[in-house]
Amino acid sequence: MNDRGDIEWSPAGGTPAAWRAGVNADQWLALATTFRNDGARLLALWASDDRACAAYLTGGGLRVAESRVDLGTPEVPSLGDLFPAAARMERAAFDLSGIRVQREDARPWLRHASWPSDFHPLRSGAASPEGFAAASDAYAFVRVAGDGVHEIPVGPVHAGIIEPGHFRFSVVGEKVLRLEERLGYVHKGIERRFRDFNALDAHRLAARVSGDSAVAFSWAYCRALESLAGCEAPARAAWLRGVALELERLANHLGDLGALGNDAGFAFALAQFSRLKEELLRATASAFGQRYLMDFVVPGGVAQDVSVEPGRNLVARLATIDAEVRGMRRIYDDHPGLHDRFSGAGRVEPALAAQLGLTGLAGRASGQRFDLRVDHPFAPYDQAQVRLASDERGDVFARVAVRFEEALESIRLCCAWLDALPSGPIHELLRLPPDDACGYGLIEGWRGPVFVALETGPGGAIRRCHPHDPSWQNWPVLEHAIIGNIVPDFPLMNKSFNLSYSGHDL
Repeated sequence: MNDRGDIEWSPAGGTPAAWRAGVNADQWLALATTFRNDGARLLALWASDDRACAAYLTGGGLRVAESRVDLGTPEVPSLGDLFPAAARMERAAFDLSGIRVQREDARPWLRHASWPSDFHPLRSGAASPEGFAAASDAYAFVRVAGDGVHEIPVGPVHAGIIEPGHFRFSVVGEKVLRLEERLGYVHKGIERRFRDFNALDAHRLAARVSGDSAVAFSWAYCRALESLAGCEAPARAAWLRGVALELERLANHLGDLGALGNDAGFAFALAQFSRLKEELLRATASAFGQRYLMDFVVPGGVAQDVSVEPGRNLVARLATIDAEVRGMRRIYDDHPGLHDRFSGAGRVEPALAAQLGLTGLAGRASGQRFDLRVDHPFAPYDQAQVRLASDERGDVFARVAVRFEEALESIRLCCAWLDALPSGPIHELLRLPPDDACGYGLIEGWRGPVFVALETGPGGAIRRCHPHDPSWQNWPVLEHAIIGNIVPDFPLMNKSFNLSYSGHDL
C-alpha cells in the first residue's frame, strides 16, 4: 500500500485495520500535516529505542509512522503545531527514551529530577544510575504579570485519595487568567516493567495502568496481542468483553454524576448515585465474581463465563438502575441550583475542542461526534448500533448530559447482550509468532480511546509496550476550560472531565 507519496505501508492487522510504515524526518512532519488536513486524529506519540512513533486514526483505519533517529543527535520535528496534544507526549518521550524533539519548550515532563538528566530509563541497555540523590527541581512555570495578578499554587498533594498533580493558577481576584498544570509526580515505571513479563501474562499489568479503566486497558492490550498472533476471541467472549466494558463505563458515570452533584452543593445526588453504584458493583460481583473486573479480559477471551441465573439477576438489577437514573436526570434537569453551577462553567467551544483534539466523552460534549464504538465498531459493537451521545454546549452541564445518555445506553447494551449471549467457548488459544512482531489495540474506554502498541520478540518476550490514556489529549484542554471562571469552580470543572493522573504517569 502506498497512498502517502513514497511511503510503503505494511498491514499490521486488527480492528480498525492497521498499517505501519517507516519514515524519515521530512516525511514525519509532512505525513502529520497531510493527516491533519484530512481530519485524522493523533492517538499517541511515543519512543521505542531509536524510533519516534506516532499513531493516527484516519477514516480508513489506524496508521503508525516510525522515524529512526541517530541517538547521538536525537532530533525529530515537533508535531505540536499540528496536534497541540503532542507537546507533552514529546517531552515525555525525551525524558524516557532520549529522543529529542525540535521545540522551544525543553522542560522535563515526567522526570521531576528523580533521575539524572542524561539517563533515559526506556533506552535499551540503560543501567540504573548509582549515587544519584533526587532533589527538588526548579520548574520554570510561565509567569503572568500585571496589576493585581497573583498566583495560587494547588497541590501536588491534595485533600483526599486522588493522585498528585500541581495546578498553578494566575488570577485577578478570583477570576482565572491562566492555569498551568504539572503532572507525573509518582512515575511508576510501568512501561519499563512490561519488559519483565511474557506477552501472554502482561494483560494483568495493563489492567493496572489506570484502575478505573481496567477493562479498557486489558482489552486494548489483548487486542494488540491477538492482532500480532492472528487470533480472534470467540463470539461469546467478545460479547462478555462488551458487557464488562459497559459495566465499567456505567460504574464510572454513576460515581461521577453523584460527585458532580455534591460539588454543586447537592448532597442528595451523591447519596443516591453512591447507592446505585454500590448496587451495580454487588450485582457485578454476583454475576462475575468480582466487583471491579480487573482481570476479566485475558488473551484470547475472558477468564470467566456467566451462568443463566446470575445473568438474569444482573439484567433485572440493571433495569431498576435504569429507572432510577432516569428519575435522577429529571431532578438534575429541573434543579435551579445545579443549573446555576453547571451552565456555562468550564465551557470548551466546539471549534476550540477540534483544534486542541479534545476526545472521548468530554469531546462529545463539545460537538466532537466521535466514538470508536460507532465510527470504527468492533465485536460486539459492530452489531449493536450504539447510540452516540453528544452535545454542543461544551460546559459542565453538557458533560453531565453526555454521562446520563451514556449510562442509559450502557444499560441497554448490557441487557441486550446478556439476554442473547451466543453459545460457545469463552477462550481461544493464542500461538505467538516465533519472530519479532508488532500489534496494536484500540478500545473506546469510558474516558475515550485507549490505545496499546505492543512489540514482541522470540518466545513472547516484550520488547516495548506503550499504553496510552486519552487523558494525554484532554489534560491540556482543562487549562483552557478554566479561563475566565473563578477559582472555587475549578473542582467542579475538574470533576466534569475526571481525567486520569495514573494513566498519564507511566
